[in-house]
Amino acid sequence: MFSKENRTRPPSWFCCRKHLLVFEALGNTVIVGRKEGYQMGMNQTPAANRIHIGFFGRRNAGKSSVVNAVTGQSLAIVSPVKGTTTDPVYKTMELLPMGPVMIIDTPGIDDEGSLGEERIKKTKQVLNKTDVAVLVVDGAVGMDSKDEELIKLFEAKKIPYVIALNKSDVCAVCPYGADDPRIWVSAKEGVGIYDLKEKIARLAVKEVSERRIVADLVQPGDFIVLVVPIDSAAPKGRLILPQQQTIRDILEADAASIVVKDSELKETLDSLGKKPRMVITDSQAFRSVSEDTPEDILLTSFSILFARYKGSLEPAVQGVRMLDKLKEGDKILISEGCTHHRQCDDIGTVKIPRWIEEYTGKHFQYEWSSGTEFPENLREYGLIIHCGGCMLNEREMKYRQKCAGAQEIPMTNYGILIAHTQGILRRSLEPFPDILKLLEE
Repeated sequence: MFSKENRTRPPSWFCCRKHLLVFEALGNTVIVGRKEGYQMGMNQTPAANRIHIGFFGRRNAGKSSVVNAVTGQSLAIVSPVKGTTTDPVYKTMELLPMGPVMIIDTPGIDDEGSLGEERIKKTKQVLNKTDVAVLVVDGAVGMDSKDEELIKLFEAKKIPYVIALNKSDVCAVCPYGADDPRIWVSAKEGVGIYDLKEKIARLAVKEVSERRIVADLVQPGDFIVLVVPIDSAAPKGRLILPQQQTIRDILEADAASIVVKDSELKETLDSLGKKPRMVITDSQAFRSVSEDTPEDILLTSFSILFARYKGSLEPAVQGVRMLDKLKEGDKILISEGCTHHRQCDDIGTVKIPRWIEEYTGKHFQYEWSSGTEFPENLREYGLIIHCGGCMLNEREMKYRQKCAGAQEIPMTNYGILIAHTQGILRRSLEPFPDILKLLEE
């Protein structure tokens, strides 16, 4: 690809055993090729792509014991003391016959006191990301109003569920039919656990999404340039998840990823000898990358690609228009799906507010949320700006969009907002003609 004559620095060569084509490093540029059978170097399926299975119920119903029986691990602490599980416990694992899953053990829905109220709140937040719910009931006691309340929540949120009646080893059981949501189990003896997993698996069957991150936009043999700034805010020793997943998607399309820092983009484009299909950049570098990328090369960002992947690109494009209508002093919510250590020039708390005020010439009030925290009452905000949501599963992203829509609060995302404030929104949407039309309405 690069001739020896054109190299300005000594190359470094390495190969990932027998499956990966040779990587060639030119300065800080990395060319990634693909060979059949290659697996991306991610240790696990990303949490956002896993089926989320939540276990709910009253204190001492045996939730943690059932979780341990289902997983075959001592995942959760088990105790006869009520309220042993005080916070949701998350565990990624492979669970046959479902494959990669996220198991969530929750505090009791009947917890008491001020701390109990906070724990119940955390439990209800878990519902927003739950694909399949398991209601664990103490079979010796039976269901009560708290269990019925949970079932109503499952049904309101359209979450498929199964009711596991625990302690069949000490109860007189009455078998239920295959279509009945109830099933008798004994976490202590392991009775009915296999059937419970089968029942969960049937409920967990999801339609295979046809959405791709970028593979549907490229052809085999294409080059895609990925711009990854390495600054004080970049994680040490690794790429962030959207970058990893995009590389994997490109490889599956039999195309090649060329990964480069923003400072070396222009040199790389001049050295390629072949026009890349597209340039994909971290949104923070949009302005400089746009300047260095010829107009005849498509340009977009990881954040925009993930908005499309999560099904939120259209409302994000429509929502960004509100930025031009906000009044001095209006409130803006900036929300991230992950939690991370804030750097001195953090994108969410520093850069985005700065770009907004440079663009509008106005000052606003800002509030922030991160991780699983997302306000229920959004009516005080004039605009919500959300990250790409790579750490959130599809159900939770849709929940947040639904909350914003129900309260008529416009919601956009980092990449769309940054492109808008930099004057390159139209260009960043050119890979998506149907979405581009929204700017003409």
